[in-house]
Amino acid sequence: MKITAVRAHVLEAPIADRFAFSQTWVDRRVGLVVEIETDAGITGWGDGYGPPWALATVIERYYAPRLIGRSPLAGDALWEELYNGLRDHGQRGVPVQALSAIDIALWDLRGKVLGVPVHVLMGGPIRSTVRAYATGLYRRSDDRAENHRLLADEARGYIDAGFTAMKTKVGFGFDDDIALVEMLRRSIGDGIELFVDANHGCDRVQATRLARAMEPFDIGWFEEPVEPEDVEGYAELRTRTSIPIAGGECSFTRHDFRRILEMRAMDVIQPDTASCGGLTEAKRIADMAWAHGTRYNPHVWGTGIGLAAAMQLLAVLPTTVPAFGAHQPLLEYDSTPHPFRQDLLVEPVLVEDGIAHVPDGPGLGVEIRRDVLDRWRVN
Repeated sequence: MKITAVRAHVLEAPIADRFAFSQTWVDRRVGLVVEIETDAGITGWGDGYGPPWALATVIERYYAPRLIGRSPLAGDALWEELYNGLRDHGQRGVPVQALSAIDIALWDLRGKVLGVPVHVLMGGPIRSTVRAYATGLYRRSDDRAENHRLLADEARGYIDAGFTAMKTKVGFGFDDDIALVEMLRRSIGDGIELFVDANHGCDRVQATRLARAMEPFDIGWFEEPVEPEDVEGYAELRTRTSIPIAGGECSFTRHDFRRILEMRAMDVIQPDTASCGGLTEAKRIADMAWAHGTRYNPHVWGTGIGLAAAMQLLAVLPTTVPAFGAHQPLLEYDSTPHPFRQDLLVEPVLVEDGIAHVPDGPGLGVEIRRDVLDRWRVN
């Protein structure tokens, strides 16, 4: 069996209700979907987290010519060849994000060829269900009272849907941030886990002040408090607050995470499967995290393909300690407006009563709706 075609589909759709995190307002959703065809009539699908036009260029101009005519079953060999081919120029960022999309599609292909889910090929499953947390609660209005009203209603909606954990966004200034966190804790009560994410919108001084002020509100973790390059800043902040420190969605391959783990810079690492190097590299990073006693909760922000890939990984993530009460990894369930995230799948990955079931069909366990792909494709 040989690879006959590699296609990168750039998707884009406007959204009616814009939202903001610490860096910018979002008024449209974008995505990068990779399609790999074979002469056996089997197709694999992948998802890339990053600037879609840039990823598509790397995939089509560099990776695709090197994949045509090759066996899709040669997973590690292809990963190493593609990574090494751009190693001098792309140990991080766009080349690795593009490789991630390719790698996920190749895993999907291999599972379909062998008739088993990806998690079986990866040695699992350790678990078939995963508790999910709702990612939402972004800024909706610059008017504080109106924003709080909207987010309080949104938070209660997650509780009504069965979620037992949720994440909000900070990084808008100390007064706004602490008022938001206090309001949300009051709205959801003490029995719901609350995470906060600054999207590296603070410097060390701001992050330290905010972390200490949030401690009375029982915050599950403080995500991306400072810029991703400042690994020393993460390690320093860990010593200044009782809130667990999380990050890693903007870090790449085992090489970045080796430094993070050896420096004990984070309590929770959050590689994005569609960005850090794909399922191949995500599992390598997970094994490193296990050896360092560090929790691993994958970042998820993309199409339903990326969500399914994260679910396959979650099925095989090792627990940090072998005990009945061991912490189990969580699924990040993006609940923000998105016209094609789940519509792209014939059967969406659903969360019911806060629990997601790992897809158990061949490959990633999902099928793609080409009509939705065609509707939102812009290239």
